[in-house]
Formats: sequence, C-alpha cells, structure tokens
Amino acid sequence: MSHSNEQFQIRTKSKAPWIVALVISLAAIGSLFYYTQGSKEGVKFGETLKVHFEPAMAGEERIIQFVAEKIAPDYGIKIEAVGLQDPVQADRAVADGEYAGTIYQHQWWLKQVVDGNGFALTPVVPVFQWGFGIYSDKHKSVADLPEKAVVVVPVDGANQGQALWLLQREGLIKLDEAIEPRTAKLKDIKENPHQWEFQELDLLTLPRILDSVDAAIGYVSQFDAGKIPRGKGILFPPPPRTFASQLVIGTPYLKDPQIEKLIQAFSDPRVSEYLKNTDDPLVKDVLTQVSAQ
Repeated sequence: MSHSNEQFQIRTKSKAPWIVALVISLAAIGSLFYYTQGSKEGVKFGETLKVHFEPAMAGEERIIQFVAEKIAPDYGIKIEAVGLQDPVQADRAVADGEYAGTIYQHQWWLKQVVDGNGFALTPVVPVFQWGFGIYSDKHKSVADLPEKAVVVVPVDGANQGQALWLLQREGLIKLDEAIEPRTAKLKDIKENPHQWEFQELDLLTLPRILDSVDAAIGYVSQFDAGKIPRGKGILFPPPPRTFASQLVIGTPYLKDPQIEKLIQAFSDPRVSEYLKNTDDPLVKDVLTQVSAQ
C-alpha cells in the first residue's frame, strides 16, 4: 500500500560534476517539499476523493455514500467509498496520500496506530459514535449476571479501556483512581464486587464465543456481522464523545484545497441529521450521532 518518494537519477558526461550534484540536490529538495506540503488541487488527489471504510462495518460505507450523494456536490467535490479490511494498511494509505481520508477509528485507536507505525495522521472532525455495549446469550439483564460470571472484553488496549470504563460508569467495577479510565487494563480493576472472571479476546471473535460465556462487551456492528440478534444486547449506555469516530487525514495534506472541502463536507450538520433520522438497518442504532460529552 505504501509508496516511496520519487527518486531522481541524472546521467551526464559533463566535465563539471559539481553541477550535476547541485541539480540532484535541488531536485531532491523540491521533491521533499512537494511531498511534505501536500499537492495542488486535482494533482495529488484528482477529481474524486477516496475515503476509506472497513468492509466489516457496512454502516460506515452508507455514511460515506450519503455524504457523497447529498453533501459533497454542494462543496464541489466527488467522494468514493473504498473498503480495505486491514485498518493499519488503510491508515498507511491515508498517510501516503493514496486515500484522502478514513472514518473507521476513534482517536485512541489512532494513537496506537501512530505510535506503533510513525504515520503522519491527524483527526479533524468527529463523524459518528459506534453503538457499544454488553451482550449475553444466557441472561436478560446485567442484574441477572451471576457471581463469578465470565465476562469477555476486547484484547486491544483502546477498546478494552472503553469496555472497562463502561463498567465503571455503571457502578459494576471500580478502577484505579490513579489512571485515566479510557486507558484502563484488566490489571487496573481495584474493586470487582461480583467477582466476575474477565477474559480478553479479539473483537471479531466475540460473537462466536457468546454462547459459551456469560457476557461479552463490544460493538453492535460486530455482533450484527456475527448474526447475533439485537435482543441479545442487555446494556447500551451512551458512549462518551472521546470515543467518537473521526475523519482522519494525512497530516501533510491538511491545507490541500480538496481536503479542506472534504473536511467541510463531513462537518456538515446534515451528517448528524442523517444519523438521527435514518431507518437504514445497517446504520440505525449501530452508528449514532456524536454525543455532547
């Protein structure tokens, strides 16, 4: 998915090799300046801006399509939804300018990716919230969960923090006061009054193991993809704004005129209205308006 900067090679029989060296140096500097400053409209990104979504998250594609059809023309741009399952490679493509942006991640997942890979990426505007809550195949409510229940949380740090913070906000556990709750890990649980047994699994695995545990915490979209009925969800508290999905842009391209228009399009209030009023089953209650707090 990545590509390298253009390399310039000049061959000459000139008797003044220092001139050749100067030309090569100027060409390299020019190429670096072009890359780091972003490109001119219609050159780097062309007429159509590609915005990434995760194929497993069909609702994300619907949002991009809505913006492309109903909003983008008002800003003089065209948008194409592109799916790529590997989220890290998608972020690489955005950082390289292959895609204009992506909408699949909250800022804490993005931080993990940036810290791990060194990508130059910037979140610019919150777009939606994911439905996120507790599912159970055996119990009808959180109150029904027994002592020593087996509760599964996501293994990755960003989403594990979200799950544990949810449980703390509901008064079901207490985390170490010395840590920021959104960064919490299982080791940071200081009070577990119901003696629940916590296990960690990959998000995509949660729907498959639901019938063998007491409860699992994750995204509505992934349980939908795993054919788990919505009725198996037993708690869906409002998600904090800090976990809102962001439109993420490659940092070198933030001042590109096309990118500025893209940001305006996704900032348009019609996006929030769509999330509020849509009856599309791939979006309704799966992706919701960004919360006030």
